[in-house]
Amino acid sequence: MKNKCIAVGITGGIAAFKICSLVSSLKKKGNDVIVLMTKEAEQFVTPLTLQTLSGNKVITDMFTVDYTPDVHHISIAKKADVFVIAPATANIIAKIANGIADDMLTSTFLAAGCPKLIVPAMNTGMLENPITQDNLEKCRHYGMHILDSASGYLACGDTGKGRMPEPSVIMDAIESLAETDRWLAGKHVLVTAGPTCEALDPVRYITNHSSGKMGYELAKAARNLGAKVTLVSGKTALAEPVGIETIPIESAADLADAVLSRREENDVIIMAAAVADYTPVTKDDQKIKKSEGEFALPLKRTTDVLQALGENKKEGQVLIGFAMETQNLLENAQKKLVAKNADYIVANSIADAGSGFAVDTNNVTIISKEGLNPLGLLSKEETAEKILEFCLKED
Repeated sequence: MKNKCIAVGITGGIAAFKICSLVSSLKKKGNDVIVLMTKEAEQFVTPLTLQTLSGNKVITDMFTVDYTPDVHHISIAKKADVFVIAPATANIIAKIANGIADDMLTSTFLAAGCPKLIVPAMNTGMLENPITQDNLEKCRHYGMHILDSASGYLACGDTGKGRMPEPSVIMDAIESLAETDRWLAGKHVLVTAGPTCEALDPVRYITNHSSGKMGYELAKAARNLGAKVTLVSGKTALAEPVGIETIPIESAADLADAVLSRREENDVIIMAAAVADYTPVTKDDQKIKKSEGEFALPLKRTTDVLQALGENKKEGQVLIGFAMETQNLLENAQKKLVAKNADYIVANSIADAGSGFAVDTNNVTIISKEGLNPLGLLSKEETAEKILEFCLKED
């Protein structure tokens, strides 16, 4: 997401200081960020701070005379690609739900026709009050998007739901609304991501170094382009993407069950997870105690999910696999394309600097029956977008 105009409304909640990070991230991605604050919000974070981070004058007053010829709340409303209010207090939600426009923020929000995102943050009792819940439902009825509050320790000392989600989660929600060219609308896309864990006993397991980042970026990119996305994910440190059905799995067997039971309902299946090829023959109920001498661990093959999908691919379905090798990458990936009956294989080397596990960039080559298509070193976000465009976008 870049070159978008994002309007950020801030109201008088203790979480207002966290929006500095959101504004900074939006700006760093190349967006035009316009911040509007209520008078109460100024008690928690200064306009000067947000002006410095956004690079734009912060709007706080309905009647400031700045000698510009346009009507500010109308011009901002027309310019914004997404309008987010975070934190959104019970008071501002009540105003929005009932069309009250008594300050610059509410006037601009009411006039805007772009996608709108409300991020509630307040005391648990205020959030769960039936009046607040009715107001939120009313906002949904009028087409606004509500990002669920997180649970945890609140500033008032209570513990419960009402915390504002982290700025990275709000950023993800904004990205899901900002794209206007939704050329994957109507498509169902399933993406696998992360590692599998093959248990030896209640304590130990066999796994790999996959962080899940590539798969998560593919899932988010497909969502941003309008697809209905299902993400089958092994254990990762990543936040669950907004607006995506996420199915947590642990073992290769779990992944096989989750994917193969859903293959008929998906138009596109992207196998980006690092799935174990072998699993222990048996799992001990108790911790295996160490003993003198060597230890042999019998292993058996896991289900080859990509091959099973290729053998039973429905008409028109697109199957994209991944290949990671330490040697003969392209040769092995080309063999995999044929052997698995896939439409594309994304060859991913861990030998190249800046590519592979646990980094934010990748250097992949897309392999099809027509040939090789290297993408070069890109962020995983850009790599995901390029993969979808190459493999799925019709001329």
